Amino acid sequence: MKDFDAVVFDMDGVIFDSERATMECWLALADKYGMRKLEIIYLDCIGCNTARTDRILQDAYGDDFPYEAFKKEASRAYHEKYDGGRLPLKSGVREILGLLRKNSKKVALASSTGKQTVFNQLDDAGISTYFDEVITGDMVTASKPEPDIFLLACKKLGVAPEKAYAIEDSYNGIRAASRGNLRPIMVPDLLPVNDEMMELSEAVFENMEETAAYLMG
Repeated sequence: MKDFDAVVFDMDGVIFDSERATMECWLALADKYGMRKLEIIYLDCIGCNTARTDRILQDAYGDDFPYEAFKKEASRAYHEKYDGGRLPLKSGVREILGLLRKNSKKVALASSTGKQTVFNQLDDAGISTYFDEVITGDMVTASKPEPDIFLLACKKLGVAPEKAYAIEDSYNGIRAASRGNLRPIMVPDLLPVNDEMMELSEAVFENMEETAAYLMG
């Protein structure tokens, strides 16, 4: 087994298959809001909090882009489709959470998503009790790629960042973990691995099963 005290998980694209779910809801509104090449712009928003996402969309579509209206409509469609435990878990999530608990490792969630959505989704999936700490995007000022959310997670867990793994799927998430001196593991979702991610990550795996074998092997 690797020498570590804690694992800090991202949520969207790592715990839940929610990056694809969100993108589907966005694309359904693309024509209505005149959002060309949204499938490309969306990738830039992965791992960002609401404020950063707003800035990305305004940069892409103009300062008069009605982000609040778009966000509310996309959110309503998302929750109508996926609330109540219908949001798919990524493969191997329950297993790795169980192994970490069995081996007395501390576990945190560090998600750029808002607090209420995070807790609702964890509760609906029946996995909230696996997490010793949950840090959400509205608990820090600076979004990923700044390390604030990971550093706060380590502080609340009472562990040194150097003794914590961070499991991420996004470029900004890996950058944030690296800047905070955590040990990044990338499990790609929508964003492919590139040279920067290979350099910043301690390891890259295709799924959570491989990740668990690496940590516990």
